[in-house]
Amino acid sequence: MADIIEHPTGIAPAVPALRPVTYADVKASFQDGIADFVRAPAFGLFFGAIYALGGLLLLACVFSLDLGYLGYPLFAGSVLIGPFVAAGLYEVSRELEAGRTPTWRGVFSTVFDQRKRELGWMAFVSIFAFIIWMYQVRLLLALFLGFASFASLQEFVRVLTTTSDGLSFLAVGHVVGAALALGLFSISVISFPLLMDRDVDVVTAMITSVQAVLLSPGPMITFGASVVALIFIGAAPAFLGLILVLPVLGHATWHLYRRATRPA
Repeated sequence: MADIIEHPTGIAPAVPALRPVTYADVKASFQDGIADFVRAPAFGLFFGAIYALGGLLLLACVFSLDLGYLGYPLFAGSVLIGPFVAAGLYEVSRELEAGRTPTWRGVFSTVFDQRKRELGWMAFVSIFAFIIWMYQVRLLLALFLGFASFASLQEFVRVLTTTSDGLSFLAVGHVVGAALALGLFSISVISFPLLMDRDVDVVTAMITSVQAVLLSPGPMITFGASVVALIFIGAAPAFLGLILVLPVLGHATWHLYRRATRPA
């Protein structure tokens, strides 16, 4: 592990002290995430099932409203709220790390107690970012494809892949989406577990998260890209893979947070 970044003696740090994250730390975080899932599988399967069911319900809604063309951006945007759904998994990892056996009562009690703390504001930030995500999709659709309606999802896909306007929409949409995703990842990758673990305000948590990414951009972005890739792979088999993927990612995020911050 790299050297810890120290603050001047006698001055209380505005944010928790950070230490650089390496690629080895990223790998170890995923390994520890798998280990935690194996040690307490029931919790992981429960929260993973909630995430998978939520994704299925979202897609069912858009298809029932004949808005199937929003299915892909809607699912892609749902990745943004994954860290909030995984809040219970951070508590499970914290209990296991302390040598205690996590209990349903203890985990749910800790999660529900967050309504009195700052985690709720971080959840609001994630939901707001999700709304902005969907609005930018609608805006780009209007700019590149007008307000035309599509008879079917197949027709929409044909327009996207065979017309210049459709291809331009795909290119610009992915660039804008990636920028938004990177921004939210930067302010949230450390924020959620930090708010679960320490008594800090949401602004301090976001500042800490951004500083952690800036301190180790390569490894941190690699972690974020791995998260997105695994979620898309997990969603391929009718979202069922997310039941296994989310717990590993939730536990891994906790361990990455531990490696990126100095103990309180």
